[in-house]
Amino acid sequence: MKHCEPGCWNRFKLTNTAGSFNVKVSVKGGGIAGQAGAVRHGITKALILTDANLRISLKKAGFVKRDPRVKERKKYGQKGARARFQFSKTLKYFFCQS
Repeated sequence: MKHCEPGCWNRFKLTNTAGSFNVKVSVKGGGIAGQAGAVRHGITKALILTDANLRISLKKAGFVKRDPRVKERKKYGQKGARARFQFSKTLKYFFCQS
């Protein structure tokens, strides 16, 4: 994954664990940047699981943070999360009472 390589190696260089681990990752969904971020976050979590003392240095460098943004849900009676159906001032269907 070309988008992840520079960011992934920073974690190993910072913790002096470069060459100590073999990393094999498969990701699904999202875009290229989102997948790269997920891989970087997963590597950070794996390093912390192997040695809890690494958390201090990783946290200080800002690698433990996760991007909290998620897709907003589609609302009832609307086209999407924010998009509305087109407003029409005149009624298409009107009933005349005779």
